[in-house]
Amino acid sequence: MDGPEPTPPLTWSAPQRRVLLVLLSLLCVGLGVRYACNPVYVSDPQPERPPRYHDLADKVDPNTAEWQTLAVLPAIGEKRAKEIVAYRERKRAADPNAVVFDAPGDLLYVRGIGPSLVEAMKPYLIFPSTMPATTTSPPTRQNG
Repeated sequence: MDGPEPTPPLTWSAPQRRVLLVLLSLLCVGLGVRYACNPVYVSDPQPERPPRYHDLADKVDPNTAEWQTLAVLPAIGEKRAKEIVAYRERKRAADPNAVVFDAPGDLLYVRGIGPSLVEAMKPYLIFPSTMPATTTSPPTRQNG
C-alpha cells in the first residue's frame, strides 16, 4: 500500500487556504476603506425632524396650552408639561390677569427646564406680543 496518503475529510489544501486568505484580506480591506470614507459610520446622525414633529399642528402658547398639548413638544414629556401648567397656575393665583410667560426665557423658572431645553422648544412656542398693536394712522397736515 504505497499509494498516496488519504486526506482526512473536511480539510483544505494549501492552494485553497491561500485563496481563502486572499479573499478574506480583500474583504477586510474593502470594509476598512468603506468605513474610512463614509462619515455616516463615524458619527450618530440625528433625524432632520423630531419624532413627534407632525403631532404639532401649530405653535403652542405656554400661557394657555393644556399639559397634553405641551407634552407633545420635543423633550418635554408629561411630567415637565404638568410642571409648566402648575407653575402657570401658581402665578395666576397671585395675579389672575398676569401673563406668566412673555418670552422663552421665562420658562427657565419652571423646575426641570434648562437653557438647552428652552432652545429646543423655541421653534414650537409662541408668546404674546409685549408691544400693543397700533392702528392709528399717521397725522395729516392741514393747510392754513
